[in-house]
Amino acid sequence: MTDTQLTVTLSGGDVDDARAVVRALEGTFGTADQQPSEDGATVRVATFSGAGGESTGDTEAGTLSAPVRVTVQGTPQAVRQASDTLARVFPARDEGAASGDQEQERQLLLQP
Repeated sequence: MTDTQLTVTLSGGDVDDARAVVRALEGTFGTADQQPSEDGATVRVATFSGAGGESTGDTEAGTLSAPVRVTVQGTPQAVRQASDTLARVFPARDEGAASGDQEQERQLLLQP
């Protein structure tokens, strides 16, 4: 990744589900640089370049209409913060992680 602190890839659900996931992360990472699009895509992407911090705890993300598979990729700290935030907001199942030299990737399955 170049300038991006965190990349979030979402599949499953609809654009409103993707936006609910992004809203949940905005309490920790600030406003997303790239929001999930409204087109008929089956995979949506959001990016955050905020430094990350402690979650404000007052996230009004909404609910999911269907299960959403989320892959978060970035620095180990950003991935950990994103995973922790999503697990607090939605019922989540950890589906694995991969670590690189300076990046980490984690997959979660979020349930409605």
